[in-house]
Amino acid sequence: MSSGLTRPIAWRQAQLQRLDGLLAENEPAILEALSADLGKPTVEAYFEVVSVRQELRLAQRKLKRWMAPRPVPVPLAQRPGRAELVAEPLGCVLIIGPWNYPFSLTLQPLVSALAAGNTAVLKPSEQAPHTSALIARLVGRHLDPTVVAVQEGGADVAGELLDLPFDHIFFTGGGRVGRLVMAAAARTLTPVTLELGGRSPAIVLADADLEVSARRLAWGKGLNAGQTCIAPDHLLVEDTVRPALIERLQVEFQRAYGDDPLSSPDLARIVNQAQFERLLALLESARRSGRVLSGGQVDPGTRRIAPTLIACASASELLRRGCDDDPLLAGELFGPLLPVIGVSGLPQAIDLIRQGPKPLALYLFSRSQAAQDRVLTGTSSGGVCLNDVVMQAAVPELPFGGVGESGMGRYHGQAGFDTFSHLRSVLRRPFRFDLPFRYPPYGDRLALIKRLLG
Repeated sequence: MSSGLTRPIAWRQAQLQRLDGLLAENEPAILEALSADLGKPTVEAYFEVVSVRQELRLAQRKLKRWMAPRPVPVPLAQRPGRAELVAEPLGCVLIIGPWNYPFSLTLQPLVSALAAGNTAVLKPSEQAPHTSALIARLVGRHLDPTVVAVQEGGADVAGELLDLPFDHIFFTGGGRVGRLVMAAAARTLTPVTLELGGRSPAIVLADADLEVSARRLAWGKGLNAGQTCIAPDHLLVEDTVRPALIERLQVEFQRAYGDDPLSSPDLARIVNQAQFERLLALLESARRSGRVLSGGQVDPGTRRIAPTLIACASASELLRRGCDDDPLLAGELFGPLLPVIGVSGLPQAIDLIRQGPKPLALYLFSRSQAAQDRVLTGTSSGGVCLNDVVMQAAVPELPFGGVGESGMGRYHGQAGFDTFSHLRSVLRRPFRFDLPFRYPPYGDRLALIKRLLG
């Protein structure tokens, strides 16, 4: 870094081109690893490849513009000076990837880091061992090890890496580990980006198109067996359409995964036994209380759980006693269980959302512009998607990130470039026009200075 080798655009474009080659030459192996780790259908596994490819294409196309100095206006008293922000590399960054999208969410931030002129150390998730091993092998083959290194291993390896003085740490995962990352970074005053999860509610109002809404919600919840940080976590459905929406959701889940969802080639599996047992305990608790509306089939041998609709207490009851009283609503589900809560209307739904931590994603299904505006002004979340789910993350130039407990910092497109850059403030002043009024002795210049400076 000190040599300035990584600063030229040619170097950065060369690294991005190597990453592009990694994707182009190894797509079958990537899809196979994702299937081995999570049972991902080929189409869903391909989503991971294409998301990295889109990030690459955007960076390759826009890099010159992102790197260009950004002019900043200067006050009259400092003219003919010129101010600008100059993006410079941070140095060597640490990227810790998650297990749910172990390929894309490890390499997408790497695209931004390389575009910004950094070197990087990748720590893929040990919970997705086939993908982790593949990343290590492919990065070693396609990229210079002095530019990108991969460190495989578990929590002990992550802990050792966090003790090193990186210039930035980018972590994707859960809030518990995110707190540990932030605490470790505090010891060396290393800046962090935390891409965390959080309960992402979906509001469905009576004026929504229930057929389309149900189809999109079923897709978003079934995607990767619900193991998506921005999957709809629970539904807040206006009471007048709650029965009809439940019926439509049942139809859409059956359409997507058939009469025997556990044998469907389009349903992924739960990543490991611990996560499977956690979800199974929640499902069995709901089953004992008679709240399972549909689904609920499980196969311990393959760690598959069918998409399952579960009835919850009314919003009025939850507002009175708190969501944490229901285990299904006490934290992020991260699985194919979908609780359904009846609400009297949008105000009650907003009250319930504001009772908990700020979500990573918030969804509203409604034709009403007034309702959409009310959600935008009455809530806070990392992102919002209106009349659809998950698709906001597929817009390459739309920044992605959380707020509050759902994360800090953002990436994708120029936001990612800026995350891995130091925007250096630069003021250029000429030698001419060196006006004497700012130098002592000041004499009686106060009135003149007031007129010039305000």
